[in-house]
Amino acid sequence: MGEGPYFVLTVLGVLGTGVTAGVFCAFSTFVMRGLAALPPAQGVAAMNAINTAAVRPAFMSVFLGTVVLTAVIAVVTLVLWPKEAAVELLGSGLYLAGSFGATAAANVPRNAALLRLEPGSAEAAERWPAYVREWTAWNHVRAVASAAAAVAYVLALA
Repeated sequence: MGEGPYFVLTVLGVLGTGVTAGVFCAFSTFVMRGLAALPPAQGVAAMNAINTAAVRPAFMSVFLGTVVLTAVIAVVTLVLWPKEAAVELLGSGLYLAGSFGATAAANVPRNAALLRLEPGSAEAAERWPAYVREWTAWNHVRAVASAAAAVAYVLALA
């Protein structure tokens, strides 16, 4: 596996999962803390602006491109080396379930609910602390899963 298309796919898998892990880690370690320190109206408005800005090609091409890439790595690995596929499948599974799955099942629905709130409303002020706590907890899952996927792919290259 030291060269060729599969090697390139796996290196790209390391990069995609690693970059995504870095983005999620930044949110978990300081972005959400900074937003939580703001008055609720400002925090809600800022998070809504961030969520809108995130759905642009710069981030989505990395995030969703890595979804496709990890699925391709899993399929290729199963076809070419079905008995030796454990590490690659672990990496793909971690990213697909722990990063993409958690995003779709937990973070996106919370973002959609937040977007429906009027930032200066009493309801937004009431819901904001729970949003920050729950969203950040799920973001920790995404960060760890993405980083673990990157490690699995690095191990597959060894």
